[in-house]
This record gives sequence, structure tokens and C-alpha cells, in this order.
Amino acid sequence: MSDSKLRTQSMDFAVQIINLVKSLKEKRESIISNQIGRSGTSIGANIREAQYAHGKADFIAKLQIALKEANETGYWLELLYKTNYITESEYKTLDSACTSIRVMLISSINTAKENTNNHGQTRHLFAARIYCMICPFGFRCAQIY
Repeated sequence: MSDSKLRTQSMDFAVQIINLVKSLKEKRESIISNQIGRSGTSIGANIREAQYAHGKADFIAKLQIALKEANETGYWLELLYKTNYITESEYKTLDSACTSIRVMLISSINTAKENTNNHGQTRHLFAARIYCMICPFGFRCAQIY
């Protein structure tokens, strides 16, 4: 079973963040590097955790946490750029990846919410459901097939 685009991109982003943290530690920067290390790697961890959520509300909550962590990571990236710890090129590359993940998370969260009625039950989507690799509930999440 192949990973979804969201899971793959969040893992790739976490690797980029870890490499960034290594570079920052070599420059003896520890405050922001610790913060971005936690938030940047937490995104993918929460996306993975959503795969085995206890229910639809838990699934949505895990994705919302991942979105908050992605937003925080974007803040730390901007701060690193504005304090000259990373170049404009590094900033643009990392910020673009982070923004892409946020867009997919927002899409997944909105779709999951739309496909759930007030009682937390999934609405029936036509007979031919498309199952997302990260979503055990059959939502049409941000997945490119």
C-alpha cells in the first residue's frame, strides 16, 4: 500500500526540518531550532496518528493539530529568515513545502467535516467511494491518485 501525498510530503518536510535543525545547531542557535524541530516534525506525526483515530471527530482533531503545527512552523521559518539564519532561497523552499501541506490539511479537514452530519456519522457518498490512504473513514481527503 503506497503512502498518500500528504503523508509523503509531511515526512519529506520533517526530514528537511531535521536537516535545518542540524545546520542551526552548528551555528549555535538553539532557541528557535528546538521550537521548529518540535513543530516541524509534529505535523507528520499527527497525520500518521489520524490514520488510527478512534472516530471521525478524533480524525478531524488530529488533522487540526497537524494544521496548527504547520502554521507554527511557518512562523519559525519566517523568523529564521528575518534574523538571517536561513537564506531567502532556503526560506522559500521550506515555506512552499509547509504551505503545500497546510493547503492539503485544510482540504482534508473541510472534506471530513462536510462528510459528517451532526451526529458524527458519515454521509453516504455515491456507491463508488474513493478511499483516502490516510483516512480509515472513506473521506475524500487531499489525495492525488
